[in-house]
Amino acid sequence: MNPADTGPGAASGAARSRHWSTIGEVTCAWGVWFLYFLHRIFGRTLFRIVIYPVVTYFWLTRPLARRSSMAFLTRVEQTAGTFGGRPTCRHSLRHLFCFGDTLLDKLLAIGGRYRFDNVRYEGVEVLREQIARGQGGVIMTAHLGCLELCRAVANRRDGMRLTVLVHTQHAEQFNQILSRLDPESGVQLYQIVDISPATALELSARVQAGEFVAIAGDRAPAHGGRAVRVPFMGAPARFPIGPYVLASLMRCPLYALGCIRQRDGYLLRFTELAREVKLRRPRREEALVELATAYAAWLQAIVLESPYDWFNFYDFWADDPVTAGRQVAAAS
Repeated sequence: MNPADTGPGAASGAARSRHWSTIGEVTCAWGVWFLYFLHRIFGRTLFRIVIYPVVTYFWLTRPLARRSSMAFLTRVEQTAGTFGGRPTCRHSLRHLFCFGDTLLDKLLAIGGRYRFDNVRYEGVEVLREQIARGQGGVIMTAHLGCLELCRAVANRRDGMRLTVLVHTQHAEQFNQILSRLDPESGVQLYQIVDISPATALELSARVQAGEFVAIAGDRAPAHGGRAVRVPFMGAPARFPIGPYVLASLMRCPLYALGCIRQRDGYLLRFTELAREVKLRRPRREEALVELATAYAAWLQAIVLESPYDWFNFYDFWADDPVTAGRQVAAAS
């Protein structure tokens, strides 16, 4: 690989302008089921042996995912010196291998087969206190680790009701697999393309009834929705304003939830970003930038703690990521 192609700004013009929602799904349903049952019969060791050549093939044949992974890992090195030198193909392969390994944990979590004794919690008291008051809130997530563990934990905890806002058009087959594994889930998936006034009213009613609404905060809107550019990993990046607008309309707290690997399991980290979100004129734009900056700082800290767990395989720092057409790459 040409070293000039692996720097932070080295993604090609096509990759640079590629928006995550235009990336086609590459899920092979029968292959996912085969690997899932392979694990059930023979365990994780054989699963990892089998998946490594699959991941290597994916890495070789998906230049957008490969370049984006290398560009991101280079930013990690420049920001924190994590790898002790310029990332190589070995680091990028490990990044995608962690993605493949996490897909299994997603299936196990939703199917109720994950060892929940291996899940640690940090800061969960802020949610417990809110539940005890009979109130809900907005939880900003990120494409970090195995967030399906949060859905599974919500099913197992009395009093926690969760609605997850999803954009599934780029991952329909994989989400169908998750639904088949847990058809009785009490966690509701709410397909969303844009946050309309009607959507906001419905979600607000749920939060007022004590429900939590989870929404990803690390991907810019899919259809030209508003976003702000704030510093992230050494350069400005676009972050959606939807979560902050929702929290403002609902007059509820805003939380952040991250999931990263820790020893032989995962750590679920909860943080209260704001007890109350106020977007009043004339400081509305300034307030949005402040909120996005706080979230980006939180995200950067947890990503640097476990960089192989962040799964955004496209040019996250693109100046103009919206473009027509579709290109196949990794989608979580």
